Amino acid sequence: MSENTNVTPETAEVPEVEKTPEVQAAPVVDTRVFTSSYSATGRRKRSSARVVLKPGSGVITVNGRTFEEYFPVDTTRQLVQEAFEAAKIIGKFDVVATVSGGGISGQAGAIRHGIARALALIDDATRALVKSNGLLTRDAREKERKKYGQRGARARFQFSKR
Repeated sequence: MSENTNVTPETAEVPEVEKTPEVQAAPVVDTRVFTSSYSATGRRKRSSARVVLKPGSGVITVNGRTFEEYFPVDTTRQLVQEAFEAAKIIGKFDVVATVSGGGISGQAGAIRHGIARALALIDDATRALVKSNGLLTRDAREKERKKYGQRGARARFQFSKR
């Protein structure tokens, strides 16, 4: 450790920094014009969804019913719209989804996966946004099948020694 005896904290010259007025950044406006439609397939658990994105005002239709009618629970609606929020394209596409199999949660996940895959087809920048949030990865977790000679997938019948 070398000590400099000529400079002390009192005698050290500190260059003055010019204070510039803080300028707030202008909000980023998405000026892209979407003219073509995009379609993709999404899957989650036992559910499979065919999703078509068409340029529009953000109306979501699932199996011919309105979005709010098909998914009455708010958490499943948020799950479906997560892909649009990640890509920062809220309200620019109408969604027509046909989903089958599984339950409500699995179907919502399948639609989200399908929307994310369709958004990834737009351009590389949108794909990077969707991929960074992990929405393009298919969740491979499924129910394990029941095995013969057992009560369930892992549970055994009660063992009796005598």
